[in-house]
Amino acid sequence: MDLSVVIVNYETFELTKNTVNSILEYSYPFSVEIIIVDNASSDDSLSKLKEYFADKVKFIVSKENKGFAAGNNLALKMCNSKYVLLLNSDTIVWRNTLEDIYNFMENNSDVGACGCQVLLDDNTLDKACKRTFPNVKNSFFRLFHIPTKSKDDNYNLDDLDDNGIYEIDCLTGAFIFTRKKVLDEIGLLDETFFMYGEDIDFCYRIKNGGWKIVYYGKDKITHFKGASSKKQRPKLIYEFYRAMYIYYKKHHAQESNFLVNGIVYLGIAMLCCIKLFLNIFKKEN
Repeated sequence: MDLSVVIVNYETFELTKNTVNSILEYSYPFSVEIIIVDNASSDDSLSKLKEYFADKVKFIVSKENKGFAAGNNLALKMCNSKYVLLLNSDTIVWRNTLEDIYNFMENNSDVGACGCQVLLDDNTLDKACKRTFPNVKNSFFRLFHIPTKSKDDNYNLDDLDDNGIYEIDCLTGAFIFTRKKVLDEIGLLDETFFMYGEDIDFCYRIKNGGWKIVYYGKDKITHFKGASSKKQRPKLIYEFYRAMYIYYKKHHAQESNFLVNGIVYLGIAMLCCIKLFLNIFKKEN
């Protein structure tokens, strides 16, 4: 098998169906398998997906929802393909995207992972698709909307061409096209992260393993993310800031003394509390 596409479903029949159909709509000059991991959905989305796709898709059923990283890992442990695509269940893959990135990976053996241009449903760029690794300094600038001319402090890489092709630090977990060889070398996704941060951690380990990460802006997907202005479930907010804590502790805490680390941890906790408080006053979806 040349490419395995891994999609985690959790009670999103229509979205997952549309994602899979956007792949099956086209033919490819290489072999492709689609693996749907159902993360213990409590609705009928799994049965409906099985009925709709029949033998066109492979299914893995998790008895417990241990998070996005754990769900992906169930499939990754079974993949024997040359390449693996981690793809969110609320995306639409555009024509030529898989073929172009496959060919790019074939022609660039030093690239460990590749992403593409990720558009939101309003056709604006999801800035998470090309970014630097978060650190205390660039996180501070981003939090307080402080402009910076320094590339190292520009978390979202706004100065780089959206349609370009270049090496970056970090991709979004909505679309990560990687090599099975990379997974064999650095390991699977870190299941300590429940649903945020695993993509940043994964990219960090890829680069530490000596591989390049490339943004391929000539091809696109659409990602139907929820609008930030809408009310969020408290658990989602908690998991977002929990992921920040896990990532910092894992990769940066050893670089600073206990006082700096204490300030960072306190800051993350305060931001989480503020976000939870403000979320109370937002309108329901």
